[in-house]
Amino acid sequence: MQEKAMPINWFPGHMNKARKEIEEVMNEVDMVIEVLDARLPMSSQNPMIKDLSAGTPVLKLLNKQDLADPQTTKEWIDYFNAQEHIHAMAIDSNDKKLIAKIPGIAKEMAPVRIRNDRPVRVMIMGIPNVGKSTMINALVGRKIAKVGNEPAVTKKQARYTLRNGIVLSDTPGMLWPKIADYDSGYRLATSGAIRDTAVEYQSVALYAAKFMMEKYPQRMLERYKLKELPATDIKMLEVIGAKRGGLRAGGKIDMHKAAEVMVHDIRGSKLGLISYETVAEWQEKFEQQKQQLIDDQLELDRLQIEQNVIDEERAKRDAQRQAYRAQNAIDDARNEREENEKKAHQFDDINDEHNRGDQNVTQ
Repeated sequence: MQEKAMPINWFPGHMNKARKEIEEVMNEVDMVIEVLDARLPMSSQNPMIKDLSAGTPVLKLLNKQDLADPQTTKEWIDYFNAQEHIHAMAIDSNDKKLIAKIPGIAKEMAPVRIRNDRPVRVMIMGIPNVGKSTMINALVGRKIAKVGNEPAVTKKQARYTLRNGIVLSDTPGMLWPKIADYDSGYRLATSGAIRDTAVEYQSVALYAAKFMMEKYPQRMLERYKLKELPATDIKMLEVIGAKRGGLRAGGKIDMHKAAEVMVHDIRGSKLGLISYETVAEWQEKFEQQKQQLIDDQLELDRLQIEQNVIDEERAKRDAQRQAYRAQNAIDDARNEREENEKKAHQFDDINDEHNRGDQNVTQ
């Protein structure tokens, strides 16, 4: 499958409204809880949240750890904990004992002068479908936030007062208008963070198939009872369709049916514990991005130097033209003066000759 930018047309109006509201109240927030998907911690980390919460302590909860590769999740926890103003922990929203520790951790992350004087104001944030509403219900101790398997269930901000000195503000799950990273877009779609109607479903299934064939080939062999993997992601979907109810009259494969099976299997953990991304992979991406920035700057510098040379040559030509025009003006003025002087001399000569003629007549 050829890599290209993923077409996503989904940024509901309530998300844009939520961003503006969060910008307005962020200065009043003491700390932020950001809920991430443990299977794709970086891709599910909204870059807008980083901008909105700059300098504010952030507790990153890698939810759905029960669906992710434990070793990879541990590497992500270590990665985030090495960053300033950040504490990270892996959780499962059904683990009540672990969730019970979160309010205490949140209070400890808030500045001392605040937690001693008044309730700590906490904003909980996250992209759609990472389990934020389930987390809120667990923290509050009762069902108050609407929970659903579809993204963007929460449509407006809400505030809850907890018994342990915390005021918790909920926000709608926010995506961002443009998902620049190719892999992130498809990982979010595969995990269900983006509505299926907003993406090309078969493309998502092809991405998922290719990922599983490369990273977890044995799981694919076992799940679909294969002796060997097909050569391509498209062939893989065709095999899945043929084996799982997608074979139609004339031997034609219903590729939409095959895509549904692939996506539902990976979302439903039928293919085992999966981590879509690793720290090492993203560090390599960041290095590539840094190098790309350097290359882009070098290219800009090169183009600027070329432009400077062009500008200098243009200025030199302009100066030469101005000097030429100035010299021409001087030459023209000199020639005109000389011509006028010549005419004057001729006139004087004519007058002298005329005067001599008059003298001869008189004599």
